[in-house]
Amino acid sequence: MSVILEVQNMDKHFSGLAAISQLDFSVVDSEILGLIGPNGAGKTTLFNVISGFFPPTTGRIFFHGTDITGLQAHEIVRLGITRTFQASTLFMKISVLENVFTGYHLSYTTRIWRRLLRTPSALEEERELRQRATKILDFMGLSSFKEELAANLPHGHQRILGVCMALATHPKLLLLDEPMTGMNAVETQTMIDLVRQIRERGITVVLVEHDMKAVMNLCDRIVVLNYGRKIAEGLPREISQNKDVVEAYLGKQGKK
Repeated sequence: MSVILEVQNMDKHFSGLAAISQLDFSVVDSEILGLIGPNGAGKTTLFNVISGFFPPTTGRIFFHGTDITGLQAHEIVRLGITRTFQASTLFMKISVLENVFTGYHLSYTTRIWRRLLRTPSALEEERELRQRATKILDFMGLSSFKEELAANLPHGHQRILGVCMALATHPKLLLLDEPMTGMNAVETQTMIDLVRQIRERGITVVLVEHDMKAVMNLCDRIVVLNYGRKIAEGLPREISQNKDVVEAYLGKQGKK
């Protein structure tokens, strides 16, 4: 299997404080990689750096062998890396279908003036993109809600809708930031099944998640961060038995 993403010797500092320190790791094509660690371990900061929201202080990031360090967020999306967020980024006052349709804003080939004038070519491209949005909803199990306002969806469906919007950007690498937050057991299992189906479509997934049962069942490999440093990397069964991981994270969870 080929490496799709490589992070080399990355540091990220905020006002002199290290959020990420000397981080090296890679992501293999078509795998589901889990990224775990205590709150404040640097997981979301890492996603922000990879996706272009923050530049690294030092270090390099390679995607399919190309150095993408310092590129803007929209440039990285165009290359095929898309992320979701912990907090909802939905447009609550428009329909489910319209939310997914907004994910195609970088896909337009029709010139902006044609879209403003609603020319036949612009309308045809819009119809095509709406059809694609509908297919994503079908794939993710939300087609029956497509005309519903996003605000009216149950929490679990809102989390799925956020992933639908990310899929509309045609990602090759999907960064999921706590997609199962606030879900009950049934909703969590639905999300696990959907992430597996996404991978089956050839999309590589990196997953930040605190639900350890879900992580252990879903991920092919796991990277563990603590205070911005990688303290372990390996198969789920190896991570679950790693003394440093148990002390830093898994053991603390067990005491809650």
